[in-house]
Amino acid sequence: MIPNIGEETERIEFKKSTGEMKDAIISIAAILNKHGDGELFFGVKDNGDVIGQDIVGTTLRDVSQAVGYHIKPPIYPQIEKREIDGKQVVYVKFEGNRAPYTAYNIQKTSRI
Repeated sequence: MIPNIGEETERIEFKKSTGEMKDAIISIAAILNKHGDGELFFGVKDNGDVIGQDIVGTTLRDVSQAVGYHIKPPIYPQIEKREIDGKQVVYVKFEGNRAPYTAYNIQKTSRI
């Protein structure tokens, strides 16, 4: 049975892998603009099924750099590897009080 961690909300976003990095960055900016804080998981399907994410030595740094390069003004998220029922995921917790935020120089106020 595939573990499930619940549904996405306006503050919680799921991405199947870091291959969806651009969409993840856009979602982070949109959540910040609407709510000021949120969480994102890589390795989780939209329905909450935990499928896992291959995490190599540079994975967490790659996520951190993508956030740093593409979200303005800068934020400093908590990024860590977590294990859920034996599957590895990347967990990103973020907050910011300097809205409006842009991702890739585009301002979003709702998720795509």
